Amino acid sequence: MSAEACAPPRLTYWRIWTDEAGVSHQSRCVADDFERQSMGGAAPQWNAPQGEGHAKVVFAVLPVGWVGEWHENPRPQWIVPLSGRWFVQSMDGRRVEMGPGEVSFGGDQHCEADAKGRKGHRSGTVGGEPAVLMLVQLDRPTARGRPANASDDDDG
Repeated sequence: MSAEACAPPRLTYWRIWTDEAGVSHQSRCVADDFERQSMGGAAPQWNAPQGEGHAKVVFAVLPVGWVGEWHENPRPQWIVPLSGRWFVQSMDGRRVEMGPGEVSFGGDQHCEADAKGRKGHRSGTVGGEPAVLMLVQLDRPTARGRPANASDDDDG
C-alpha cells in the first residue's frame, strides 16, 4: 500500500458562518479527522463523520438566472452541487462560486440585519444551466463565531 493510501485525507470546504456581531462571513475549512473504518463488512475506507443526530436530504434545482435575495440558511446544512454552478455572497461582501465537487456548509443562522437590510447571504445560479444541489439539513444548532477548523488561507 502506498504512503498516500495510509495517510488520512484532507477535505476542504467553504463554510458560511456568523460572527459575534451577527455578520455573515465565508471561510475555507478543513475536515481532517478521517479514520479507517469498514462499513457493512466492506474493506476499510476513510470516514469522517460530521455530527450526530437527525438529518433530512433535499434536492434543489435552481433555474438559470435564479437569485435568492438575502436570507439565512433555514438550518445548518451541507450543500453539495451535483451539476451547474452557483454562488454564495456573505454580508462581508465575499462572493464564492462553486460547482460539482465543491462542498459548502451553511451555518449562518443568528445573523443581524445590517444598515442595508442584508441578513445572512444571497445566492444564485451562475452561467447558462440550472444548478442542481443536494442539501443535507441537520437538526443541530450552530453557534456564532469563526469555525475552529477554518484555515488561514481562505482562498482555498
